[in-house]
Amino acid sequence: MAPAKATNVVQLLLGSTALWLSQLGAGTVAASKSVTAHLAAKWPETPLLLEASEFMAEESNEKFWQFLETVQELAIYKQTESDYSYYNLILKKAGQFLDNLHINLLKFAFSIRAYSPAIQMFQQIAADEPPPDGCNAFVVIHKKHTCKINEIKKLLKKAASRTRPYLFKGDHTFPTNKENLPVVILYAEMGTRTFSAFHKVLSAKAQNEEILYVLRHYIQKPSSRKMYLSGYGVELAIKSTEYKALDDTQVTTVTNTTIEDETEANEVQGFLFGKLKEIYSDLRDNLTAFQKYLIESNKQMTPLKVWELQDLSFQAASQIMSTPVYDAIKLMKDISQNFPIKARLRMNILICLFQSTLNVRNLRSQHYNKT
Repeated sequence: MAPAKATNVVQLLLGSTALWLSQLGAGTVAASKSVTAHLAAKWPETPLLLEASEFMAEESNEKFWQFLETVQELAIYKQTESDYSYYNLILKKAGQFLDNLHINLLKFAFSIRAYSPAIQMFQQIAADEPPPDGCNAFVVIHKKHTCKINEIKKLLKKAASRTRPYLFKGDHTFPTNKENLPVVILYAEMGTRTFSAFHKVLSAKAQNEEILYVLRHYIQKPSSRKMYLSGYGVELAIKSTEYKALDDTQVTTVTNTTIEDETEANEVQGFLFGKLKEIYSDLRDNLTAFQKYLIESNKQMTPLKVWELQDLSFQAASQIMSTPVYDAIKLMKDISQNFPIKARLRMNILICLFQSTLNVRNLRSQHYNKT
């Protein structure tokens, strides 16, 4: 019986411990008030290879086309490699034309998807053409479309008789010495085999100065994944609309007491109201009213006159230097944050001292005249 009872006791303790741990975990989850938010763009996720090319284009047009030559069929590896391996492969290719500092900038651009809107812009331009059905890539030669390479030569014959297309500032134009040439715009996804086939023909014609070769990004089958944005400030404000009954008299009393406690020991325009209320306790109400008046007058940001700005730096420095070391930084912070108010207060004090000096001199002169 004793072993059976011991076993029952152990089982009971284990059961109660498990129940206590489960309640503790539930309490922890319930107490958490954190909110996780994801900000998704209206367009699908864009390929990192195209974003890297836009980063290269910002560096220079020459680096853009050099990078393009090295990644003509790089998208093929995306099907066999993991996302992380493909990411490192893009950085390795970009490292042939960038130093370590710019590689770190490229990583940062990837993390916030800085060039994704540029890719989507080209995608929207391609959608407005519109693209021919079933084409992975296509060219536009003066308003004529085709997705067959062998038709390019035919469309170029009468290209000059048709309207020349408008080119945007962000277009990628193959380097050439002539500009008055037939414009061939390629809409394709960099890194694919279809793009490589078109690029081989068009780049050769551009080098022979037969055409003006322009590349615009085009993704026939956009990703199904959402484009999550980073680096944006998102605030979730939850306001309680529940009305609560409060006693106004108690609230006013507490507020006045709090304000008085906060300002009683502080100096307001040269007056130490804490000391004054101790000395003149019978005038406590009048001093409080005067204190509130001075505090409110401090909030008025009246523009300073030219003569009031003279020697302010010297006065501020002398006041800071004459203050004990442990209060000097605090005083300097107070002056820098409340400079207009402190400047006007300083001038008022100087005016009062000047007037007091004049009064003393007048009394002395009157005294000497009588004697």
